[in-house]
Amino acid sequence: MNNIDLMNYWIESSDEDYNVMKVLYKNKKNTYCLFFGHLVIEKLLKALYAKNNKNAPHAPRSHDLLYLAEKMKLELTERQEDLLDIITKFNMSARYDDYKKEFYAKCTDEYTAMQIKNIEEVREWIKSLLTTN
Repeated sequence: MNNIDLMNYWIESSDEDYNVMKVLYKNKKNTYCLFFGHLVIEKLLKALYAKNNKNAPHAPRSHDLLYLAEKMKLELTERQEDLLDIITKFNMSARYDDYKKEFYAKCTDEYTAMQIKNIEEVREWIKSLLTTN
């Protein structure tokens, strides 16, 4: 698979996960909603990695969004760093039992709505990078 095909694969998969995230939120499955929000951003970062690395398009095997951004040498604002750090924690908190109970309590409707806005902000930013040369 060449880098453009791989980029498109990650974008399509991210878009599917974005739709799942919205369905989960509508059905008040907040922890899983945010877990899928993490996947949305992770896959877009991997798409960007593929776009920018023609000869080695496969991104590092990591779920850490800041690490992926650093591997691409993206210039991040402090806000973008903070958001990537927060969103990365949705992967860990929703996945591992020892974090689940605490994360479940944290994921009120209000908190989840705020984090969805943050995910959408990051999503739009990365998508803009994917469409520029």
